[in-house]
Amino acid sequence: MKTFFGNSKSVNTVTHGKATFDLPILYHRDDAFALYFTANYEKVKAVMPSDKLYPVVLPGNRAVMGIGAFNYIDTSIGTYGEVAVALPAVFEKKITPFNGFLPALMEGGYPGFGVIIMHLPVTRVEARDAGRGEWGYTKFIADMHFSMSPEYLDCRMLEGDKHILDIRVKRKGIYLRDKKPLITFSVKDGDLIKTVIPQKASKRVSLMTGGSHLRLGNHSMAESIRNLGISSRPFMSVYYPERAAILPSGSIIEKGVRPMEGYLGKDREAVHSVVYPVEE
Repeated sequence: MKTFFGNSKSVNTVTHGKATFDLPILYHRDDAFALYFTANYEKVKAVMPSDKLYPVVLPGNRAVMGIGAFNYIDTSIGTYGEVAVALPAVFEKKITPFNGFLPALMEGGYPGFGVIIMHLPVTRVEARDAGRGEWGYTKFIADMHFSMSPEYLDCRMLEGDKHILDIRVKRKGIYLRDKKPLITFSVKDGDLIKTVIPQKASKRVSLMTGGSHLRLGNHSMAESIRNLGISSRPFMSVYYPERAAILPSGSIIEKGVRPMEGYLGKDREAVHSVVYPVEE
C-alpha cells in the first residue's frame, strides 16, 4: 500500500551553519494553527521581491495576509517551534479584486500560487541555519510558549524580554480534508526560490473568528506587520487536528530579484515551552 511518506527517501545530506540534515525533511506530527487578515495592497506589493509576484487581493482591494504558529512535535530534524508571516501571491499572473477569490480559495491548486515568507522565526539555531542556508527563509531565533487547551490554541512569542506577538485560535469550524501542497516563495542569493511542500492533513476552517485574536508587541517584527495596514480582526481561522508534510529543496524560478533577508536577530538559545492544560 502506498503511504504518504513512502516515496520520501533521503535525497542527500546537506550542511548549513550548525545544521546538518537530510533532504527532504519529514514532518510527521505538529500543532498548527493560523489567522488570516487583510492588509493594504500597495504596501504588501512593495514587499514583494519580484515584479512578477502579485498579492492575492480580495474585494475592496485588500491583500491577504496569514500568520500561523507551528509546534513541531515529530520531525526528521527534531522538535522546535515556528511562526510564519505569509503573504499569498501569484507568480506571473496579475490578480484583481474580481478574480482574487479564486487563488484565495484554491491556494496550492491555483497556477502560480504560493506564499511569500515575510518572517519565519524559530526556536532552534539548527532550524534557522537550515532554513536560511537551503531556502533563504527569513528565519531568526525567538522564544515561543505554546498552550493547547481543548478550547484554544495559543502561542506567545518574544525575543528575550521584547514581546513580538500573541496568537490565539479558537477550536471551531467546518472539517475539510487538505491534500493541496503548501507552496512557498523565498529569496536566496538573489534568486527567487519556489518550494512545493506536499501535505496530508485535516483542518477546521471558520469565518466566524470571535474568540480568536492577534496581539502585536513592541518588536521590529511586530512593527513591520503593523506597517502593512493589517486589519484589526481576522476574517478566517484555521487549525489542523492532523497534518503531515514533506519539505524538499526548492527550485529557482527567477534570477536577479530584490533581496529579502528579513530580521536577522541574534545567535542565541531560545525557550520553547508547550503545555496542554486539562479542565478540572
